Amino acid sequence: MEKVLVLLLVTLAVAYAVPDPRGIIINLDEGELCLNSAQCTSKCCHREDGLSLARCAPKASENSECSAFTLYGIYYKCPCERGLTCNVDKTIVGSITNTNFGVCLDLGRATE
Repeated sequence: MEKVLVLLLVTLAVAYAVPDPRGIIINLDEGELCLNSAQCTSKCCHREDGLSLARCAPKASENSECSAFTLYGIYYKCPCERGLTCNVDKTIVGSITNTNFGVCLDLGRATE
């Protein structure tokens, strides 16, 4: 019994000593299945339509379609990259159905 406990403790020590930077539940790479954007390294869990599986995807670049932030955590269009703003007309129905789409713009460059 003591040998089993020692073996178990050694196994656990080795498992914790060598952490994997990529997780099973968090820190997911692009293309991996996700349930929420918080799981992805890009912070965008994207799905094509209501019946498709959601996968981690890169954030939207300048002049591409985007979604405003949503509480659901799954997007039909990914939010904009850092420094860009999603220029979108928000509606109540669009907020409920997750269809508030716009275009990523660099407001600093647009005002010059």
